[in-house]
Amino acid sequence: MVRTKQRRGRRIVVVGALLVLAIVLVLWYFLAGRLDIPSPAPGPPGPEETQSQPASCPDVQVVAVPGTWESTVGDDPYAPAANPLSLMLNVTRPLQERFDAQRADVYTVPYVAQFSNPIAIPPDGQQSYNNSRSEGFAATTDILARRSAECPLTTYLLTGFSQGAVIVGDVAAQIGAGNGPVPADRVLGVALVADGRRDGVSGTDIGAPVAGVGAELSLDGLRLPGITMTGARPGGFGTLDDRTVQICAPTDSICDAPPNALNPANWATAAPRLLEYFNNPIHAMYNTYVVDESGTTATQWIVNWATEKIESAPTPAEN
Repeated sequence: MVRTKQRRGRRIVVVGALLVLAIVLVLWYFLAGRLDIPSPAPGPPGPEETQSQPASCPDVQVVAVPGTWESTVGDDPYAPAANPLSLMLNVTRPLQERFDAQRADVYTVPYVAQFSNPIAIPPDGQQSYNNSRSEGFAATTDILARRSAECPLTTYLLTGFSQGAVIVGDVAAQIGAGNGPVPADRVLGVALVADGRRDGVSGTDIGAPVAGVGAELSLDGLRLPGITMTGARPGGFGTLDDRTVQICAPTDSICDAPPNALNPANWATAAPRLLEYFNNPIHAMYNTYVVDESGTTATQWIVNWATEKIESAPTPAEN
């Protein structure tokens, strides 16, 4: 009788512990946040409805989205100070120095820009990738939509790094499909550095060729609390494909990861490459990563590319 009660007591303890664990896991999953990228909606009307725009509007709107830990909500979009070493500063500052704001307004999207460790004990206090990416997408879409509503003839240059490249690439994909916040024919170009959704086919690669794909394709289907790997962008960049450039350094596991790494058939070849996720210094070296025979670095190349686009952009009539 005593043993029976002891066994029953142990079962109750085990069941109780499993129930508590299940509740904790469910709460962990939902509190970490789900990816919230709104479904594409019909795009804005074309610019044919007007022949001029307010004098306060810039000719070209440059929108840059920094990478993980390189921005914060509330940062100054015209003088970002969240991270003095942000890679995008090596693009935005030279453009601000070269062009006045009337010719090219250079706006750096402020957003949470974090990526929490889902298994950190205690929790690391960071926002999840899902929350950060969702907020960055919303903030980028918002500035584009507001500028387009105010300035129907302004043209756009979009650029981003790492998590910022995923965000800019997602926005560009919607624009290229005709469902974005600005008309596709108003986008002069898109430049992505270390895009986690790089498929190796969409856009034009700049620099040394790489055989891998973005981490979100490599780990497509992975679902962890706060981390959703979404695979390739359906339809790529659509009509913006010929205006989109990708820069990815070989062995940067964010954009040059082994394809289908979760497939057991690929584990033998993927395993050595997956170690690069834990030792990935090249991801922080794009300011010195050389992309052509002239010794041009990735950030210098984007500045030169953007400069040419801005200089040749139309000058809208003012009203």
